[in-house]
Amino acid sequence: MTSAVAAAGGRRDVLWDLSRAQGRIYSGGWRPGSRGVAGVISPGDGGRVGETGVAGEDDVERAAGIAVAAQRDWATASYQVRTGVLVRAAAALRELQPEAERMLVRESGSLPLKARYEVAKAIAELEAAARLTTMPQGDVLPVEDPGTLGFARRIPVGVVGVIAPWNAPLTLAIRSVAPAIALGNAVLVKPDIKTPFSGGALIAEIFERAGLPEGLLHVLPGDAETGEAVVSSPHTGVIAFTGSSAAGRRVGEIAGRMLKRVSLELGGNNAIIVLPDADLDLAVRCGVGGAFRHQGQVCMATGRHLVHESIADEYVRRLTDALAAMAPADPSEPGAALGPLISTTQAERVQTIVDQAVAGGARLVTGGAHDGPFYEPTVLDDVDEQNAAFRSEIFGPVAPVTRFSSDEEALRLADGTDYGLTAAIHTRDVGRALGLAQRLRVGMIAINGQTVYDAPHIPMGGMGASGNGSRHGDRWNLDEFTHWQWVTVPTT
Repeated sequence: MTSAVAAAGGRRDVLWDLSRAQGRIYSGGWRPGSRGVAGVISPGDGGRVGETGVAGEDDVERAAGIAVAAQRDWATASYQVRTGVLVRAAAALRELQPEAERMLVRESGSLPLKARYEVAKAIAELEAAARLTTMPQGDVLPVEDPGTLGFARRIPVGVVGVIAPWNAPLTLAIRSVAPAIALGNAVLVKPDIKTPFSGGALIAEIFERAGLPEGLLHVLPGDAETGEAVVSSPHTGVIAFTGSSAAGRRVGEIAGRMLKRVSLELGGNNAIIVLPDADLDLAVRCGVGGAFRHQGQVCMATGRHLVHESIADEYVRRLTDALAAMAPADPSEPGAALGPLISTTQAERVQTIVDQAVAGGARLVTGGAHDGPFYEPTVLDDVDEQNAAFRSEIFGPVAPVTRFSSDEEALRLADGTDYGLTAAIHTRDVGRALGLAQRLRVGMIAINGQTVYDAPHIPMGGMGASGNGSRHGDRWNLDEFTHWQWVTVPTT
Protein backbone atom coordinates (compact mmCIF):
# COMPACT_ATOMS: atom_id res chain seq x y z
CA MET A 1 0.00 0.00 0.00
CA THR A 2 1.38 3.38 -0.95
CA SER A 3 -0.49 6.60 -0.23
CA ALA A 4 0.44 9.99 -1.59
CA VAL A 5 -0.59 13.56 -1.11
CA ALA A 6 -0.40 16.16 -3.85
CA ALA A 7 1.69 19.18 -3.00
CA ALA A 8 2.10 22.58 -4.62
CA GLY A 9 3.59 22.70 -8.08
CA GLY A 10 2.38 19.24 -9.01
CA ARG A 11 5.00 17.48 -6.85
CA ARG A 12 3.88 14.28 -5.13
CA ASP A 13 4.98 13.87 -1.50
CA VAL A 14 4.71 10.22 -0.49
CA LEU A 15 3.70 9.65 3.12
CA TRP A 16 3.39 5.88 3.33
CA ASP A 17 6.20 5.15 0.89
CA LEU A 18 6.80 1.53 1.77
CA SER A 19 10.05 1.46 -0.16
CA ARG A 20 11.34 3.60 2.72
CA ALA A 21 9.18 2.72 5.71
CA GLN A 22 8.08 -0.87 5.20
CA GLY A 23 10.30 -3.39 6.91
CA ARG A 24 12.65 -0.66 8.07
CA ILE A 25 13.38 1.55 11.06
CA TYR A 26 14.24 5.24 11.09
CA SER A 27 17.63 5.86 12.65
CA GLY A 28 19.71 8.42 10.84
CA GLY A 29 17.81 7.41 7.68
CA TRP A 30 15.61 4.43 6.90
CA ARG A 31 17.42 1.13 7.39
CA PRO A 32 16.55 -2.53 8.15
CA GLY A 33 15.83 -3.51 11.74
CA SER A 34 18.39 -5.90 13.16
CA ARG A 35 15.67 -8.22 14.54
CA GLY A 36 13.96 -8.69 11.21
CA VAL A 37 10.42 -7.69 10.34
CA ALA A 38 6.93 -8.11 11.80
CA GLY A 39 3.63 -7.98 9.97
CA VAL A 40 1.17 -5.21 10.80
CA ILE A 41 -2.43 -6.43 10.66
CA SER A 42 -5.56 -4.29 10.51
CA PRO A 43 -7.93 -5.24 13.36
CA GLY A 44 -10.87 -3.96 11.30
CA ASP A 45 -10.66 -6.16 8.21
CA GLY A 46 -7.86 -8.54 9.15
CA GLY A 47 -5.85 -7.45 6.13
CA ARG A 48 -2.14 -6.80 6.04
CA VAL A 49 -1.25 -3.13 6.48
CA GLY A 50 2.41 -3.76 5.83
CA GLU A 51 5.45 -4.85 7.76
CA THR A 52 7.78 -3.08 10.12
CA GLY A 53 11.40 -3.48 10.93
CA VAL A 54 11.98 -4.60 14.51
CA ALA A 55 14.74 -2.72 16.31
CA GLY A 56 17.27 -4.59 18.44
CA GLU A 57 19.68 -3.45 21.12
CA ASP A 58 22.37 -2.65 18.56
CA ASP A 59 19.90 -0.47 16.63
CA VAL A 60 19.03 1.37 19.83
CA GLU A 61 22.66 1.99 20.72
CA ARG A 62 23.50 3.13 17.19
CA ALA A 63 20.59 5.56 17.29
CA ALA A 64 21.51 6.76 20.76
CA GLY A 65 25.09 7.47 19.73
CA ILE A 66 23.91 9.54 16.77
CA ALA A 67 21.38 11.33 18.99
CA VAL A 68 23.99 12.27 21.60
CA ALA A 69 26.19 13.90 18.97
CA ALA A 70 23.32 15.72 17.25
CA GLN A 71 21.81 16.99 20.49
CA ARG A 72 24.85 19.07 21.41
CA ASP A 73 24.23 21.53 18.59
CA TRP A 74 20.44 21.41 18.99
CA ALA A 75 20.73 22.40 22.66
CA THR A 76 22.36 25.67 21.60
CA ALA A 77 19.95 26.42 18.76
CA SER A 78 17.98 29.63 19.22
CA TYR A 79 14.40 29.49 20.42
CA GLN A 80 13.31 30.85 17.01
CA VAL A 81 14.91 27.88 15.26
CA ARG A 82 13.26 25.35 17.58
CA THR A 83 9.90 27.13 17.41
CA GLY A 84 10.07 27.11 13.62
CA VAL A 85 10.59 23.35 13.47
CA LEU A 86 7.58 22.68 15.72
CA VAL A 87 5.35 25.11 13.81
CA ARG A 88 6.31 23.54 10.49
CA ALA A 89 5.78 20.04 11.88
CA ALA A 90 2.24 21.03 12.89
CA ALA A 91 1.64 22.42 9.40
CA ALA A 92 2.97 19.22 7.83
CA LEU A 93 0.64 17.07 9.90
CA ARG A 94 -2.29 19.33 9.02
CA GLU A 95 -1.46 18.86 5.34
CA LEU A 96 -1.32 15.10 5.79
CA GLN A 97 -4.36 14.88 8.05
CA PRO A 98 -6.65 12.89 5.69
CA GLU A 99 -3.90 10.30 5.10
CA ALA A 100 -3.08 10.11 8.80
CA GLU A 101 -6.73 9.60 9.73
CA ARG A 102 -7.11 6.76 7.23
CA MET A 103 -3.99 5.07 8.60
CA LEU A 104 -5.27 5.31 12.19
CA VAL A 105 -8.57 3.72 11.12
CA ARG A 106 -6.80 0.90 9.33
CA GLU A 107 -3.86 0.30 11.66
CA SER A 108 -5.38 0.87 15.12
CA GLY A 109 -9.09 0.12 14.54
CA SER A 110 -10.06 3.71 15.30
CA LEU A 111 -13.45 4.99 14.27
CA PRO A 112 -13.11 7.92 11.83
CA LEU A 113 -14.31 10.39 14.48
CA LYS A 114 -11.69 9.17 16.95
CA ALA A 115 -9.00 9.30 14.25
CA ARG A 116 -10.00 12.86 13.35
CA TYR A 117 -9.83 13.89 17.00
CA GLU A 118 -6.47 12.19 17.49
CA VAL A 119 -4.80 13.93 14.56
CA ALA A 120 -6.26 17.29 15.62
CA LYS A 121 -4.97 16.68 19.14
CA ALA A 122 -1.50 15.82 17.82
CA ILE A 123 -1.45 19.07 15.84
CA ALA A 124 -2.44 20.96 18.98
CA GLU A 125 0.35 19.23 20.92
CA LEU A 126 2.91 20.34 18.33
CA GLU A 127 1.63 23.92 18.47
CA ALA A 128 1.72 23.89 22.27
CA ALA A 129 5.27 22.55 22.22
CA ALA A 130 6.28 25.45 19.97
CA ARG A 131 5.20 27.82 22.74
CA LEU A 132 7.43 26.09 25.29
CA THR A 133 10.53 27.64 23.77
CA THR A 134 9.54 31.14 24.94
CA MET A 135 8.47 30.22 28.47
CA PRO A 136 10.69 31.35 31.35
CA GLN A 137 13.65 29.02 31.56
CA GLY A 138 14.94 29.86 35.03
CA ASP A 139 15.04 32.05 38.14
CA VAL A 140 17.41 34.65 39.54
CA LEU A 141 18.16 33.75 43.17
CA PRO A 142 19.96 35.63 45.95
CA VAL A 143 23.50 34.66 46.89
CA GLU A 144 25.57 35.50 49.96
CA ASP A 145 28.11 37.64 48.10
CA PRO A 146 26.47 40.89 46.91
CA GLY A 147 28.98 41.07 44.07
CA THR A 148 27.78 37.79 42.56
CA LEU A 149 24.80 37.02 40.38
CA GLY A 150 23.18 33.62 40.94
CA PHE A 151 20.58 32.02 38.78
CA ALA A 152 19.03 28.61 38.23
CA ARG A 153 18.38 27.73 34.61
CA ARG A 154 16.79 24.82 32.82
CA ILE A 155 18.96 22.81 30.44
CA PRO A 156 17.97 19.87 28.21
CA VAL A 157 18.36 16.40 29.67
CA GLY A 158 20.05 15.22 26.47
CA VAL A 159 18.39 12.17 24.92
CA VAL A 160 14.80 11.28 25.82
CA GLY A 161 13.40 7.80 25.31
CA VAL A 162 9.69 7.79 24.44
CA ILE A 163 7.77 4.50 24.62
CA ALA A 164 4.24 4.86 23.28
CA PRO A 165 1.25 2.45 23.16
CA TRP A 166 -1.08 1.32 20.37
CA ASN A 167 -4.42 2.75 21.51
CA ALA A 168 -3.73 6.38 20.51
CA PRO A 169 -0.36 5.86 18.84
CA LEU A 170 0.09 9.27 17.24
CA THR A 171 -1.03 11.51 20.09
CA LEU A 172 0.57 9.50 22.89
CA ALA A 173 3.94 9.64 21.13
CA ILE A 174 3.73 13.26 19.96
CA ARG A 175 2.83 14.60 23.41
CA SER A 176 6.32 13.58 24.62
CA VAL A 177 8.32 13.80 21.39
CA ALA A 178 7.27 17.38 20.62
CA PRO A 179 8.05 19.04 23.98
CA ALA A 180 11.28 17.07 24.33
CA ILE A 181 12.49 18.38 20.96
CA ALA A 182 11.23 21.89 21.67
CA LEU A 183 13.29 22.00 24.88
CA GLY A 184 16.52 21.07 23.13
CA ASN A 185 16.62 17.29 23.43
CA ALA A 186 17.09 14.45 20.95
CA VAL A 187 14.52 11.62 21.01
CA LEU A 188 14.40 7.85 20.58
CA VAL A 189 10.75 6.90 20.09
CA LYS A 190 9.61 3.30 20.28
CA PRO A 191 6.11 2.88 18.84
CA ASP A 192 4.19 -0.29 19.56
CA ILE A 193 4.86 -3.09 17.11
CA LYS A 194 1.13 -3.08 16.18
CA THR A 195 1.06 0.61 15.19
CA PRO A 196 4.49 1.51 13.80
CA PHE A 197 3.23 3.68 10.95
CA SER A 198 0.81 6.04 12.71
CA GLY A 199 2.93 5.94 15.88
CA GLY A 200 6.33 6.21 14.24
CA ALA A 201 6.73 6.61 10.47
CA LEU A 202 4.29 9.51 10.36
CA ILE A 203 6.20 11.32 13.10
CA ALA A 204 9.49 10.89 11.23
CA GLU A 205 7.80 12.17 8.07
CA ILE A 206 6.43 15.39 9.55
CA PHE A 207 9.70 16.27 11.28
CA GLU A 208 11.64 15.59 8.09
CA ARG A 209 9.32 18.00 6.30
CA ALA A 210 9.73 20.50 9.14
CA GLY A 211 13.51 20.56 8.67
CA LEU A 212 14.50 18.99 12.00
CA PRO A 213 18.29 18.53 11.85
CA GLU A 214 19.46 15.01 11.15
CA GLY A 215 20.15 12.69 14.04
CA LEU A 216 17.71 14.21 16.54
CA LEU A 217 14.78 11.83 16.04
CA HIS A 218 14.94 8.04 15.77
CA VAL A 219 11.93 5.73 15.33
CA LEU A 220 12.60 2.25 16.69
CA PRO A 221 9.52 0.00 16.45
CA GLY A 222 9.56 -3.11 18.55
CA ASP A 223 8.29 -5.12 21.46
CA ALA A 224 9.18 -5.26 25.15
CA GLU A 225 12.76 -6.26 24.34
CA THR A 226 13.20 -3.12 22.24
CA GLY A 227 11.63 -1.01 24.97
CA GLU A 228 13.99 -2.41 27.60
CA ALA A 229 16.94 -1.56 25.36
CA VAL A 230 15.74 2.07 25.17
CA VAL A 231 15.31 2.24 28.95
CA SER A 232 18.64 0.50 29.63
CA SER A 233 20.71 2.59 27.24
CA PRO A 234 23.28 4.67 29.11
CA HIS A 235 22.56 7.49 26.67
CA THR A 236 18.87 8.08 27.51
CA GLY A 237 18.53 10.54 30.37
CA VAL A 238 14.75 10.46 30.76
CA ILE A 239 12.18 7.83 29.82
CA ALA A 240 8.61 8.90 29.02
CA PHE A 241 6.49 5.75 29.11
CA THR A 242 2.77 5.39 28.40
CA GLY A 243 1.25 1.95 28.79
CA SER A 244 0.05 -0.63 31.27
CA SER A 245 0.81 -0.45 34.97
CA ALA A 246 2.58 -3.82 34.84
CA ALA A 247 4.90 -2.69 32.05
CA GLY A 248 5.39 0.65 33.80
CA ARG A 249 6.62 -1.12 36.92
CA ARG A 250 9.21 -2.92 34.81
CA VAL A 251 10.31 0.35 33.21
CA GLY A 252 10.55 1.95 36.65
CA GLU A 253 12.57 -0.97 37.98
CA ILE A 254 15.18 -0.74 35.22
CA ALA A 255 15.35 3.06 35.33
CA GLY A 256 15.59 3.06 39.12
CA ARG A 257 18.66 0.84 39.09
CA MET A 258 20.29 3.35 36.74
CA LEU A 259 19.17 6.38 38.79
CA LYS A 260 17.34 7.55 35.68
CA ARG A 261 14.30 9.83 35.71
CA VAL A 262 11.15 8.20 34.40
CA SER A 263 7.74 9.68 33.57
CA LEU A 264 5.06 6.99 33.89
CA GLU A 265 1.55 7.51 32.52
CA LEU A 266 -0.12 4.19 33.18
CA GLY A 267 -3.50 2.52 33.39
CA GLY A 268 -6.73 3.56 34.98
CA ASN A 269 -9.92 2.11 36.41
CA ASN A 270 -11.83 5.34 36.49
CA ALA A 271 -15.13 5.94 38.24
CA ILE A 272 -18.13 8.04 37.31
CA ILE A 273 -20.12 8.85 40.47
CA VAL A 274 -23.80 9.51 39.80
CA LEU A 275 -25.52 11.12 42.80
CA PRO A 276 -29.32 10.99 43.30
CA ASP A 277 -29.89 14.57 42.10
CA ALA A 278 -27.89 14.12 38.88
CA ASP A 279 -29.18 15.00 35.44
CA LEU A 280 -29.63 11.38 34.36
CA ASP A 281 -29.67 12.09 30.64
CA LEU A 282 -26.34 13.90 30.93
CA ALA A 283 -24.89 11.26 33.24
CA VAL A 284 -25.80 8.44 30.85
CA ARG A 285 -24.36 10.32 27.85
CA CYS A 286 -21.13 10.86 29.75
CA GLY A 287 -21.13 7.26 30.95
CA VAL A 288 -21.53 5.96 27.40
CA GLY A 289 -18.92 8.35 26.00
CA GLY A 290 -16.45 7.51 28.72
CA ALA A 291 -16.92 3.74 28.65
CA PHE A 292 -17.18 3.07 24.91
CA ARG A 293 -14.91 5.62 23.23
CA HIS A 294 -12.40 3.69 21.14
CA GLN A 295 -14.08 0.51 22.43
CA GLY A 296 -12.98 1.32 25.98
CA GLN A 297 -9.30 1.10 25.01
CA VAL A 298 -8.38 4.40 26.69
CA CYS A 299 -6.53 4.84 29.97
CA MET A 300 -9.12 7.45 31.01
CA ALA A 301 -12.10 5.21 30.11
CA THR A 302 -14.97 4.94 32.56
CA GLY A 303 -14.26 1.53 34.04
CA ARG A 304 -16.72 1.76 36.94
CA HIS A 305 -20.20 3.33 37.08
CA LEU A 306 -20.96 4.11 40.73
CA VAL A 307 -24.67 4.98 40.87
CA HIS A 308 -26.86 5.86 43.86
CA GLU A 309 -29.23 3.00 44.63
CA SER A 310 -32.31 5.24 44.26
CA ILE A 311 -31.64 5.85 40.55
CA ALA A 312 -29.54 2.81 39.61
CA ASP A 313 -32.34 0.84 37.90
CA GLU A 314 -33.19 3.80 35.67
CA TYR A 315 -29.51 4.48 34.92
CA VAL A 316 -28.97 0.87 33.85
CA ARG A 317 -32.09 0.93 31.67
CA ARG A 318 -31.05 4.13 29.89
CA LEU A 319 -27.47 2.96 29.54
CA THR A 320 -28.63 -0.31 27.96
CA ASP A 321 -31.03 1.49 25.62
CA ALA A 322 -28.23 3.78 24.44
CA LEU A 323 -26.20 0.75 23.35
CA ALA A 324 -28.96 -0.90 21.33
CA ALA A 325 -27.72 0.42 17.97
CA MET A 326 -24.02 0.16 18.78
CA ALA A 327 -23.08 -3.07 17.01
CA PRO A 328 -19.33 -3.56 16.50
CA ALA A 329 -18.16 -3.28 12.89
CA ASP A 330 -15.16 -2.57 10.68
CA PRO A 331 -14.50 1.12 11.40
CA SER A 332 -14.10 1.83 7.68
CA GLU A 333 -17.75 0.89 7.10
CA PRO A 334 -20.11 3.90 6.84
CA GLY A 335 -21.99 4.54 10.07
CA ALA A 336 -19.87 2.24 12.25
CA ALA A 337 -20.47 3.19 15.89
CA LEU A 338 -18.13 0.72 17.60
CA GLY A 339 -14.94 -0.67 16.14
CA PRO A 340 -12.81 -3.73 16.94
CA LEU A 341 -10.45 -4.23 19.80
CA ILE A 342 -6.82 -4.15 18.76
CA SER A 343 -6.71 -7.95 18.44
CA THR A 344 -8.61 -11.15 19.09
CA THR A 345 -6.22 -11.77 21.98
CA GLN A 346 -7.42 -8.56 23.61
CA ALA A 347 -11.06 -9.57 23.07
CA GLU A 348 -10.38 -12.92 24.71
CA ARG A 349 -8.85 -11.11 27.69
CA VAL A 350 -11.99 -8.97 28.03
CA GLN A 351 -14.13 -12.10 27.74
CA THR A 352 -12.23 -13.72 30.60
CA ILE A 353 -12.90 -10.74 32.87
CA VAL A 354 -16.61 -10.63 31.95
CA ASP A 355 -16.97 -14.37 32.56
CA GLN A 356 -15.24 -14.03 35.93
CA ALA A 357 -17.49 -11.08 36.78
CA VAL A 358 -20.66 -13.07 36.10
CA ALA A 359 -19.32 -16.05 38.01
CA GLY A 360 -18.62 -13.64 40.88
CA GLY A 361 -22.24 -12.48 41.10
CA ALA A 362 -22.56 -9.70 38.52
CA ARG A 363 -25.67 -9.67 36.33
CA LEU A 364 -25.09 -9.58 32.58
CA VAL A 365 -27.61 -7.07 31.25
CA THR A 366 -26.50 -6.97 27.61
CA GLY A 367 -23.56 -8.04 25.46
CA GLY A 368 -20.91 -10.30 26.90
CA ALA A 369 -19.61 -12.02 23.76
CA HIS A 370 -17.19 -11.43 20.90
CA ASP A 371 -16.49 -12.49 17.33
CA GLY A 372 -12.76 -12.28 16.77
CA PRO A 373 -11.67 -8.77 17.83
CA PHE A 374 -15.26 -7.44 17.75
CA TYR A 375 -16.64 -7.31 21.29
CA GLU A 376 -20.28 -6.51 21.95
CA PRO A 377 -21.05 -3.42 24.06
CA THR A 378 -21.64 -4.87 27.49
CA VAL A 379 -23.39 -3.76 30.68
CA LEU A 380 -22.85 -5.55 33.99
CA ASP A 381 -25.05 -4.73 36.99
CA ASP A 382 -24.72 -5.56 40.69
CA VAL A 383 -20.92 -5.49 40.53
CA ASP A 384 -19.52 -5.51 44.06
CA GLU A 385 -16.09 -4.28 45.05
CA GLN A 386 -14.57 -7.75 45.13
CA ASN A 387 -15.72 -8.52 41.59
CA ALA A 388 -13.21 -8.94 38.75
CA ALA A 389 -15.00 -6.25 36.73
CA PHE A 390 -14.57 -3.78 39.61
CA ARG A 391 -10.92 -4.48 40.30
CA SER A 392 -9.58 -4.85 36.73
CA GLU A 393 -8.72 -2.33 34.06
CA ILE A 394 -10.89 -4.07 31.45
CA PHE A 395 -9.75 -2.04 28.40
CA GLY A 396 -12.81 -3.07 26.43
CA PRO A 397 -16.41 -1.94 25.77
CA VAL A 398 -17.80 -2.95 29.17
CA ALA A 399 -19.73 -0.82 31.68
CA PRO A 400 -19.81 -2.32 35.20
CA VAL A 401 -22.42 -0.73 37.48
CA THR A 402 -22.00 -0.66 41.26
CA ARG A 403 -24.65 0.77 43.58
CA PHE A 404 -24.01 2.90 46.66
CA SER A 405 -26.18 4.41 49.38
CA SER A 406 -24.22 7.43 50.67
CA ASP A 407 -21.56 9.93 49.66
CA GLU A 408 -19.08 8.28 52.02
CA GLU A 409 -19.65 4.91 50.40
CA ALA A 410 -19.25 6.44 46.93
CA LEU A 411 -15.90 7.92 47.93
CA ARG A 412 -14.72 4.65 49.42
CA LEU A 413 -15.70 2.76 46.27
CA ALA A 414 -14.15 5.33 43.93
CA ASP A 415 -10.83 5.06 45.79
CA GLY A 416 -11.21 1.30 46.13
CA THR A 417 -8.58 0.30 43.55
CA ASP A 418 -4.86 0.90 43.16
CA TYR A 419 -5.45 3.30 40.27
CA GLY A 420 -5.82 7.07 40.53
CA LEU A 421 -6.03 8.64 37.08
CA THR A 422 -9.39 10.38 36.60
CA ALA A 423 -12.98 10.51 37.85
CA ALA A 424 -16.30 12.21 37.14
CA ILE A 425 -19.00 13.36 39.58
CA HIS A 426 -22.59 14.04 38.49
CA THR A 427 -24.82 16.20 40.66
CA ARG A 428 -26.72 19.47 40.41
CA ASP A 429 -25.01 20.63 43.62
CA VAL A 430 -21.61 21.89 42.44
CA GLY A 431 -20.47 22.70 45.99
CA ARG A 432 -21.16 19.11 47.01
CA ALA A 433 -19.22 17.88 44.00
CA LEU A 434 -16.23 20.11 44.78
CA GLY A 435 -16.18 18.83 48.34
CA LEU A 436 -16.16 15.23 47.15
CA ALA A 437 -13.55 15.97 44.48
CA GLN A 438 -11.16 17.35 47.08
CA ARG A 439 -11.19 14.00 48.86
CA LEU A 440 -10.67 11.77 45.82
CA ARG A 441 -7.17 10.38 45.17
CA VAL A 442 -7.05 10.99 41.43
CA GLY A 443 -5.11 13.29 39.15
CA MET A 444 -8.09 14.70 37.19
CA ILE A 445 -11.77 15.19 37.99
CA ALA A 446 -14.65 16.29 35.74
CA ILE A 447 -17.78 17.60 37.41
CA ASN A 448 -20.83 16.79 35.28
CA GLY A 449 -18.54 15.56 32.51
CA GLN A 450 -16.68 12.50 31.26
CA THR A 451 -13.70 10.71 32.72
CA VAL A 452 -12.11 10.98 29.24
CA TYR A 453 -10.73 14.48 28.84
CA ASP A 454 -7.33 15.75 27.78
CA ALA A 455 -5.84 18.91 26.26
CA PRO A 456 -2.29 20.12 25.56
CA HIS A 457 -2.41 22.85 28.21
CA ILE A 458 -3.51 20.80 31.25
CA PRO A 459 -1.38 18.82 33.76
CA MET A 460 -2.35 15.35 32.53
CA GLY A 461 -1.34 12.50 34.82
CA GLY A 462 -2.37 10.30 37.72
CA MET A 463 -1.42 8.74 41.05
CA GLY A 464 -0.83 5.27 42.43
CA ALA A 465 -0.88 2.53 39.80
CA SER A 466 -1.84 5.19 37.23
CA GLY A 467 1.60 6.79 37.34
CA ASN A 468 4.36 8.31 39.43
CA GLY A 469 2.91 11.81 39.60
CA SER A 470 4.55 13.03 36.40
CA ARG A 471 2.57 15.40 34.21
CA HIS A 472 2.25 15.96 30.48
CA GLY A 473 1.15 19.33 29.14
CA ASP A 474 2.14 22.98 28.84
CA ARG A 475 4.71 24.23 31.39
CA TRP A 476 4.64 20.91 33.26
CA ASN A 477 6.69 19.47 30.40
CA LEU A 478 9.58 21.58 31.64
CA ASP A 479 9.74 19.41 34.75
CA GLU A 480 9.88 16.23 32.68
CA PHE A 481 12.37 17.14 29.94
CA THR A 482 14.89 19.54 31.50
CA HIS A 483 17.37 19.55 34.38
CA TRP A 484 18.06 22.47 36.72
CA GLN A 485 21.53 24.00 36.61
CA TRP A 486 22.74 26.49 39.24
CA VAL A 487 25.13 29.19 37.92
CA THR A 488 27.01 31.96 39.72
CA VAL A 489 29.01 34.74 38.11
CA PRO A 490 30.88 37.67 39.69
CA THR A 491 29.47 41.07 38.76
CA THR A 492 32.23 43.21 40.21
